Amino acid sequence: MSTGTRTEHSARRTRTMPTAEEDRTSRRLAWCVAHLLRHAPDHVVTDMIGRLDEPAFKYLCRDEWLSASTVTLLLRHGSAADRTYVARNPRVVGRPLPGLPGPARYARRRTPPELLPVLRTELGRDPGEGPLTAPELIGLLRRHGRRGPRVPLDILTLRHHPDPELLLAEHLRRPLPAGSVEALLLVEDLPRETVHGLLTTAAADEPSWHRPAVRAVRMGRVTHEELVAHVAPAHRTLLLTDLTGARGLRWTLPERTGMRTAVARALRPLRDDPRLWAELLRHAPAFSGTLPVLVARIVRGTLPEPAAGPPVPGLAEAVRSVAPGPAEPVAGVDRELALASLAVPMESGQEDIRWVRDCLARGLLTGEDVIRHKAPACWALDEDHWLGEVDHPDRHEPPAPVLAARAEADRLFALALGSDPDAWWRVAHALPDFAGTLPHLLLRVTEGGSVSGRP
Repeated sequence: MSTGTRTEHSARRTRTMPTAEEDRTSRRLAWCVAHLLRHAPDHVVTDMIGRLDEPAFKYLCRDEWLSASTVTLLLRHGSAADRTYVARNPRVVGRPLPGLPGPARYARRRTPPELLPVLRTELGRDPGEGPLTAPELIGLLRRHGRRGPRVPLDILTLRHHPDPELLLAEHLRRPLPAGSVEALLLVEDLPRETVHGLLTTAAADEPSWHRPAVRAVRMGRVTHEELVAHVAPAHRTLLLTDLTGARGLRWTLPERTGMRTAVARALRPLRDDPRLWAELLRHAPAFSGTLPVLVARIVRGTLPEPAAGPPVPGLAEAVRSVAPGPAEPVAGVDRELALASLAVPMESGQEDIRWVRDCLARGLLTGEDVIRHKAPACWALDEDHWLGEVDHPDRHEPPAPVLAARAEADRLFALALGSDPDAWWRVAHALPDFAGTLPHLLLRVTEGGSVSGRP
């Protein structure tokens, strides 16, 4: 994060108390930026946060719904004061912040007495005689990580000398069980390269194979974009877009949309070419590398004929869920009326929400329609303005309109803004007061026209 930029903005501000109008402006900018950050690449997120002045930055960290990747980047590049602001945000959950569960919670864990005889037999010595060497630790993690992270967490409470380089080399040679990888992510302060390497695995399928990836994001170790860049094999990255059928630890709805955003960004070189998407589905089951590498080789046409193998359950559905070309609702007078109503807010917010939800339930509108036609654009990006406020965004029901709306917003932002930080900032600066739809705003910004409040 370009904290210097934000510091310079802060230094230029006078030390007088902000007026009520300035305070409202800062809060509204923070609200709009929070919605934009859900769709922006990591380097754009870092740049936009660095451009905020101090009041807007404080409101962003303290009061807004922040995506998992945004929190991770704030913690990674921010100061102790920034961490305090985020820790005070009641809408940030599951992150290793002061007062929230994290490594300190597991440092108080004690190895159960009934496990010690088992470890004594496997080590050939008393575990209390001295710290576990790196080979001993790796051997224990291999044997005890197939039933979740509980026993590996107990093992890691013993004195040990972790060797990140040896740990990574052994994992790449023969992957550790998912439960052991998850325990390492929870407890050990590993270098980022080691964390990335632990997510690069071709281990035999386990029911809990997805848990280390979810845990890495939720612990603030990686962003969704970094997860897509390092998880292997590629078909697992695609399967991570939908873990609704998985048991235990899985994505919340905001985390799931963040994962779909990152995967869609990696798949963008395939464009709308059905041939390339068919090649993705054909090669993904047997490809051992990461998804971005697979996509690049598909586009270049340098992949050999895939080896025969069993189909991957759920892969076809995962690819279809992120492929372009959603089905349009049946046209009719009722649909035209519903589309027109999106541009004209009703007398009360609750009445507006009831109308939109009813149209969604009757199939007259989709999430894509809301993003394209609802005005103002800032309301379209905030599901609370058309699905109703909830105390946690994971409880939006039904989730399908949210997924569709986020995907359409991703597509529009990618087409109009790409990865240009200056263009994203112009949209952020214009969004709070713009009265038109999101496509209209993006057109104004990209064509360099007026971005006044008039639609």
